[in-house]
Amino acid sequence: MALDLMTKGNVPCHIGIIMDGNGRWAKQRGLTRTQGHQEGLHAAKRIVKAASGMGVRYLSLYVFSTENWKRAASEVGFIMGLIKKYIRGEMDFYRQNGIRIRHAGGIAGLRPDIAKEITDAAEDTKGFTGMQVILAVNYGGRDELLRALRRFAETGKDIAAITEADISASLDNPDVPDPDLIIRSAGELRTSNFLLWEGAYSELYFSEKLWPDWESEDLILAVKNYQNRNRRFGGITANETE
Repeated sequence: MALDLMTKGNVPCHIGIIMDGNGRWAKQRGLTRTQGHQEGLHAAKRIVKAASGMGVRYLSLYVFSTENWKRAASEVGFIMGLIKKYIRGEMDFYRQNGIRIRHAGGIAGLRPDIAKEITDAAEDTKGFTGMQVILAVNYGGRDELLRALRRFAETGKDIAAITEADISASLDNPDVPDPDLIIRSAGELRTSNFLLWEGAYSELYFSEKLWPDWESEDLILAVKNYQNRNRRFGGITANETE
């Protein structure tokens, strides 16, 4: 089925995923929330491999938001521990699949050891030419826009003359194209401060399935749904009338 998608063409260049439902998955099974996050990590690895195999060039994963700091300290600590343990521990996986790791979010707001793991992984994989995985850690769309405006202000240019292009050029990863498709698992129908600027014209796909249960087939279903849409970007197509 993945080959089908590639031969049909129109595979999204950039997919963003809001990986929701780890806690609910664990609760349904009488497990701890931390066990849910552990299983969510395994699902993320499956989906990274599947996306790479179908020709997706960029995959943004919403790992930890600026709002997630409000959670219990024990849960936050566990998630940060997962990031620290696995982000560079998966170097063989990145190498085998040509995966380049990048980061979106406020790196200065992370613990120094976590920030180092992320920046080291990005540095170690920057020469890999396969799919680029953007890990949104300590990320919020509003926070990214604030930081973008501060970066622009540092250029000394007149803020009154700022353009959309100036803002786009000041984002965390200005060379990454806007997401074609944003996916959210676990039945929630909102984007939760994810890629607010970049996702202005993204197609949205919502799945009832909890994130730890996601398999490659679920990504394929999302992409097939995307392929059946008519993207207008605010305009009309040649065969449509006013």
